[in-house]
Amino acid sequence: MNVRLVNWAIVIAYFGVTLWIGRRVGRDQAGLDDYLLAGRRIPWWAASLSIVATETSTLTFVGVPGIAYAGDLAFVQVAIGYVFGRAVVAVLLVPGYFQGKISTAYEVLAVRFGGRVQTLASVVFMVNRWLADGVRLFATALVLLALMPMPLPAAIALVAGVTLYYTLRGGLRAVIWNDVIQQFIYLGGALVAAVILLWRIPGGWQGALQVLEPQGKLVWLNFSWDFSIPYTFWGGLIGGAVLTAATHGTDQMFVQRLLATGSLRQGRRALLASGLIVFAQMAFFLWIGALLFAFYTYFPPETPFATGDAVFPRFIADELPMGLGGLVIAAVFAAAMSTLSSSLNSLASTSTIDIYQRFRRGGSGLTESESFRVSRWLTALWAVALSLIAFMAQAWGPVLQAGLTITSITFGGVLGIFIVGQTGWRLSQDRAAVALAMGIVTLVIVNFLGGLAWTWYTALGATVTVATAGVLSLLPGGPLES
Repeated sequence: MNVRLVNWAIVIAYFGVTLWIGRRVGRDQAGLDDYLLAGRRIPWWAASLSIVATETSTLTFVGVPGIAYAGDLAFVQVAIGYVFGRAVVAVLLVPGYFQGKISTAYEVLAVRFGGRVQTLASVVFMVNRWLADGVRLFATALVLLALMPMPLPAAIALVAGVTLYYTLRGGLRAVIWNDVIQQFIYLGGALVAAVILLWRIPGGWQGALQVLEPQGKLVWLNFSWDFSIPYTFWGGLIGGAVLTAATHGTDQMFVQRLLATGSLRQGRRALLASGLIVFAQMAFFLWIGALLFAFYTYFPPETPFATGDAVFPRFIADELPMGLGGLVIAAVFAAAMSTLSSSLNSLASTSTIDIYQRFRRGGSGLTESESFRVSRWLTALWAVALSLIAFMAQAWGPVLQAGLTITSITFGGVLGIFIVGQTGWRLSQDRAAVALAMGIVTLVIVNFLGGLAWTWYTALGATVTVATAGVLSLLPGGPLES
């Protein structure tokens, strides 16, 4: 039987289940709150798995093994920072999201500073998601081109189209429950690949260690203070913690899941549990990358790999038995669609609530049905926008680093202004907006000049924003006072 046909059959079956779930859970949607926040009735464990599935895109599935293949296990130091960052968010930022009934993270800024800061932060979020998740969609297309050859536009349209359908049909409820299933699918697919790797390596585990240890591939700690090296203990612990504080504390895509649990206690549980799962998951994917290095040391590829990102897809395409390849391809789809669906729904919520409702008669006079209808149209428009970025992402370098760099640049300033909101500083909304913008502009310049590892970007951006806000709070009233 043709291997490609078997793989396609498995993938199509997976798509069928995904679409059925979207239709099934979307039958009882009652309005905007149901569409964007699942009626605030999601159990904490489902929200936690959804958070993990959302941040584990194809960038993780492809990029993390690629990092270990080309280097060592040092990326796990960043995952350590992810755990600490979530603890900080759970204590300092999450309580503010359950004071009153809010629907987006940026409504908190409107209460503290005013509508202009809310709008600026939401625009920064939307630009970040548009660029970073466009890269993630492109990464999925890369995998499909290696596994099931098709034109790049077709690969992008296939993933975006299926994801858009179930997101529109079922809203956040469909997104979360599909995420839960997708989490198990892509971990199962990766586990199958890891088992096959160990089975194929001569001598199994011991055979792998004989290759990896002399090459220094098992190194995972680096205590250097060289700020140009991205994966050091200090860069991982501090940079990873600050980055995850920015994403999981101020990014609507993750805050949305916490809000969907309906209570502070449930939201904190979801966030903290997700950190432990992500750490274990990152370590697992790094080990897959190390095993791939050992495998291709014993069995060198006929054609050298262009980048580390191409190694795992090539192994899946060339080395997995019939049927198992289809399972792993479905796992790649699962990783991509969990992030893409979350991105679409969170982009729709922010553009509807923080932008459309605010500028359309200040939100007054808007009916629930009108806002609901607009949010669905905006979901479809964002799917098109993400697909356009996916076409453009081919020249942006290694996919994992490109996605994380974009996020680090944009969210340093946003985290900084949330931190300022926790202080008692007297700061007008115009001055708060200047401070936020200063953090982002600084990072754009630093990235252009080079020399600083991306793991330090978010910490630098947040520091610049807080420092700027501190200085502006001491100045007398003037043009920026409003």
